[in-house]
Formats: sequence, structure tokens, C-alpha cells
Amino acid sequence: MPTIKCASPVVRSTLAGFVVVLASGCASAPPTLPGPCDNVGYTLHDPAESVNRGIFAFNRTVDDYALTPVAKGYLHLPDFFQAGVHNFVANFGEPKVFINDVLQGNGERSVTTFGRFVINTTVGIVGLIDVSGKMGMARHTSDFGQTFGVWNIANGPIVELPLFGTHNLRDATGKLVSFVVDPLGSNSDTVNTLGTINTVGGIVDGRAELLPVTDQLRKQPDYYLALRDTVAQKRANFVMEGKSGAVTPARSNCPSGEPHAE
Repeated sequence: MPTIKCASPVVRSTLAGFVVVLASGCASAPPTLPGPCDNVGYTLHDPAESVNRGIFAFNRTVDDYALTPVAKGYLHLPDFFQAGVHNFVANFGEPKVFINDVLQGNGERSVTTFGRFVINTTVGIVGLIDVSGKMGMARHTSDFGQTFGVWNIANGPIVELPLFGTHNLRDATGKLVSFVVDPLGSNSDTVNTLGTINTVGGIVDGRAELLPVTDQLRKQPDYYLALRDTVAQKRANFVMEGKSGAVTPARSNCPSGEPHAE
């Protein structure tokens, strides 16, 4: 395990940002927004649908013959193992969640994220145990695509990325930024090893979590359209969640509505 030195530039910068966002978060209240179970309207543009469908066919082949079988096998592993992988992956991503909470100007969410990461990394054994969750500090997610949406950057057209699936251009750009940003640094062999474990575990755990959703969508007459519209609705709701500054994601317990395009 690497030793964290409080005097390092990375830690000092993080703490400085933490203090700044605390002040900004207390300065203004979040806007009045639709209820937590209301699906948000969205605009969907898919001018390159024919090209996207071709890439989608490739992605589906990879998914059918590689990811889905592995994900289904993963679900047969003991629950405590799956929980450990899920918790580790979520904790490893908390620094990026914190960065996005700061960029969105949300003090309360950033406090929760910072506290969760410190507690789970130490007491929770590198995040394998969600100790902070047991303490009532609910986990939330945030990414650069959401941040761009909070900044009111337009969705852009639908882009089907090889191996990475369906996105709008804003979210695809956010994913690229996420690859570049490395808040934990890459100078430590231990961190690099943990990063590799996180990547593999995140892919498998994430695909396993989505199996019930994709199994339902595959039953639709057009799987491409069903998945595209569902992703668009989910992301629109996710951006609105960021704008509301919700500490506890409420939509996870809401009945799913029919996705639609304006």
C-alpha cells in the first residue's frame, strides 16, 4: 500500500478545491426542478444512424460472445465477492466523482464524496467494504458528461463508439476527458495495479448490473432504437439529478417510464 503524504501537491490541491467548493456550495441553493420520478424531456439527433447501426452490430457481437457470458458467470460467484468488486470499483472512481462535484459547484455532494473516499479507502480496506454507506453517507455517481450537461452544453448527435456503446457527442467527449484525467496519479506500481483491477472489475461488474435492462430491451422489435432511446432518457435524468444537487440519487427507486424524444 502506498503511503499518502498530506504535504504532496496533489493532496494540497484537492484540499484547496474542497474548501473552495464548500464555500460556493453554501452560497446558493439548487434550482427548483421536476420531481425525482419525473422523466426529463430530451432532444435526440441521430443523423448517422446507418453508420451507428453498423458499429452497433459489431458491439453486439462482442457483447454476445464475450461480455455477456462473462457477466453471467460473474453473477454465480458468492455475493460477498460481487459486493467487494462493486464497492472497490465505486471507491476507485470517487476521486473523479469528487472532481465533477466540484466542477458542478455542488458543495454538499463533494463533501459526501470526499468523506466516502477517505473512510472507505482506510477503514473499508481500499474500498472493498462500503463503511461510509453503513454510516448513512449514500453513494452517488457523477461524470464529465453530466458536468457538461449541468453547464448546459448541448447533447450533440448520437455516436456509437466501438466497444464503448451508445452515447451522445457530449457524453462521448466526457468519456474521453475521463480517460485523460488521472487524479490518483500513475507514478506508483501499486496504483497502476489497482487501476488495472478496477478497469477489468468495472467492465464485468457494470455489464452484470445491466443484464436485466438489456435482456428486456432485446425483446423489443428494434434493439438499437430501444437501447439508444433508453440511454438518452437515462442520461437526461442523470443531468437533471446533477443540476438538482441530489445527494441521494432518487431515480434508482422510481418506476421506469417510456423513453421519448422531443
